[in-house]
Amino acid sequence: MKKSSGFTLIELLVVVVLFFVMCGLFLYQKNNFEASARDERRKADINTLHHNLEKVHYAKHTSYPATLTAKTMPGLPEDSFKDPSGVAINELRVDNELLGTTTRSTYTYEAQDCSGNKCNGYILRADLEQESDYIKESK
Repeated sequence: MKKSSGFTLIELLVVVVLFFVMCGLFLYQKNNFEASARDERRKADINTLHHNLEKVHYAKHTSYPATLTAKTMPGLPEDSFKDPSGVAINELRVDNELLGTTTRSTYTYEAQDCSGNKCNGYILRADLEQESDYIKESK
């Protein structure tokens, strides 16, 4: 009898299945890692906005703005007002008019107890992917 060397079909099949399982686990972990990174950026942006509202804007104007834009908060970089997908606070962006797809910002700013453009309070909120909403309120 002649003995041939090589792998059997079952051995090759087991290796291929293990390879695909490992690829699936890798992609799952990669997606979790990316979502965590986006959530951390959202928290950092909300903390930056909150700090500047309290320490800079309120100290200067003794009130909070009715809307939160680069014009009402001139000391902050423009990216601070946009979520990780590039949509500005409280904005609804139309992605495709033909298909009717839109993207809502994951950041919201709700001014409270306003008289004109001066408000006595606010709520800043970030919708997180892996945790409950991150909320900062006026003091």
